[in-house]
Amino acid sequence: MPKSFERTRKAIAKKKGPIESLHQYSRDSKRLHRAQVRDEKLEKIAASRKKTDRPYLERATFFQEAVRQNEGQPLEMDVIHELIKTFVHQYDEELSDVKKSRRPGRPASTKEDLLKAKVDKLQKEYQNGFLIPVLDAEDNAGLLSRWEGSWSYLTTVKWVRISSAGQVQPSSFPPRGEH
Repeated sequence: MPKSFERTRKAIAKKKGPIESLHQYSRDSKRLHRAQVRDEKLEKIAASRKKTDRPYLERATFFQEAVRQNEGQPLEMDVIHELIKTFVHQYDEELSDVKKSRRPGRPASTKEDLLKAKVDKLQKEYQNGFLIPVLDAEDNAGLLSRWEGSWSYLTTVKWVRISSAGQVQPSSFPPRGEH
């Protein structure tokens, strides 16, 4: 949480007295304005980063639940592929409901277009290499099952890319170029 505005306001109040008595174009009012703009910019950047990180957090949560259901034990590769397919097709039911609710002859709604794009992106990623935590190693499965939801902890977990053809390639987290 950016705090430069509060610190600047306190410093000026200590030096000058009440903030309301500042002249509109004084150096101190300009300093306050700069601090406020800086805080707003930092909040906007943080919100944008949080938005881009959310899909990876949801993905980690999904696979964490699968590991927890297996009591923290590693999973077999065929189970991992089934989990990936489940994750990729999680929006299919919602997409078909949206399609059914649309009247004949009407163009697709924005929600339908977004769901289609999301499903297509996940399917393409699965063909090229789907990024998931390593689930077939006992130490990594244990790390993932103990994960409490923080972004920084995910960097300690090993990640791989698994393609639909069965290729497994080590990967880094967070992924570069996709952010």
